[in-house]
Amino acid sequence: MENATLNDEYGYVKDSKVFLKGYLEYPDRQIGEVKRTEQEAIDYFKNRFSIVLNKVEQLETEIDEALNKGSYLTKLIQLQRKLISFDALGDFVPLLERLQEKEEYLRGLIEINQLKNLEIKRALIEDVKVAAAIEDYAAATDQIQEIKAKWIRTGPVEKEFQDEVEVTFQEILDSFFQRRRDYFDEQNKINQERIDEYERLIKITKTLSYSRDLDDAYNKAREVRVAWNNVGEVPPKRFFKVNKAYRHFLKLFYDKYNLAKGIEPKVRVDPRIVEQQALLARAETLLRQKDIVEASQEAKVLLSKWKEIKIPFKLADKELAERFRSVCDKIFELSYLARVISRKYPAFEMKSEEEQLRTKLRELEWLAKREKSDLEFAIIEFDRTATGDPEQDKQAQGRINIQKRKVAMKERILSEFERKLKSITN
Repeated sequence: MENATLNDEYGYVKDSKVFLKGYLEYPDRQIGEVKRTEQEAIDYFKNRFSIVLNKVEQLETEIDEALNKGSYLTKLIQLQRKLISFDALGDFVPLLERLQEKEEYLRGLIEINQLKNLEIKRALIEDVKVAAAIEDYAAATDQIQEIKAKWIRTGPVEKEFQDEVEVTFQEILDSFFQRRRDYFDEQNKINQERIDEYERLIKITKTLSYSRDLDDAYNKAREVRVAWNNVGEVPPKRFFKVNKAYRHFLKLFYDKYNLAKGIEPKVRVDPRIVEQQALLARAETLLRQKDIVEASQEAKVLLSKWKEIKIPFKLADKELAERFRSVCDKIFELSYLARVISRKYPAFEMKSEEEQLRTKLRELEWLAKREKSDLEFAIIEFDRTATGDPEQDKQAQGRINIQKRKVAMKERILSEFERKLKSITN
């Protein structure tokens, strides 16, 4: 400050340079130069002090209003460093004291939160141990994914315990997923062995039609059938392929055998299939019922009954199941549309047939648009969070498939409405 040509409460000018007076443990330091007059330079840097004053006040407000206050600690420390090196003239001490007070407050909160987080994570470790011990890998995986999501949402713990809980949790996960991989590797091996056995039996069945001794071939066909039923289960898609080939060649043989023996074959239908056919017939009747809302209640009962009918995949009629599901979906969509219209249009029944149809068309178009939007969002969210593991992503993918089915049914009903409206207006 010696030989200063202009002195101020917080700084001075010396040799055409502007200096900030030292405070606390920080010495005097140059913060700028005189461009025009010394007083203008002093005033400029005094005005700049308002910048850091506003930043401190803004940060204090943000911390006071924030839910996750601890996340502001880093920002606060960065502002402390900025204040120490900021080029301005003013009383920095009170600002630093205010930030120091906030820092102690935040560190206290963080310490409390870290203790809570430690308690939560230790509880989650016990939960994941229990889940990892479940023998049903699909159920275990679902539970573990839920626990893992909770773990990720839980904040950090004290550094002293960080490695302990993270390593323990990850070791349990790694151990589980390794066991699961080993299990599925073994299952894949077993499945392949069964597929190989199925294909061996298909080759035998294929040669039966070329046999000269049909009675001997008939006995072999029965032996193959017994062997086929004893091979064991494989994934549905893989079984569908081999079963289709097996039944094709078996039918060729039986057709030849029956023709040679003069036998008129009787088609036997599994009683469970007959029961499903009756449920489909009832559902189709409900679809034509005038009170579709009431019909939807019975359709829910039919759906429950359908699920109670346990048919082995080998015997299931996929086309029948698709038709039943489609009819029920249509009932539910029409029922929901009817409830929407009843709520929004009390005098709906007084409208003409054309007006009623136009109203249904307009409302269903809006519902379909909303459903498509929900579906697009669900797909984006799935792409963002998908793990790539079919087992882990199965539940989310299932929900998306249900939404796709709803969109498809709404569009199908819209097409029907449009055709009906066209026939009325022409």
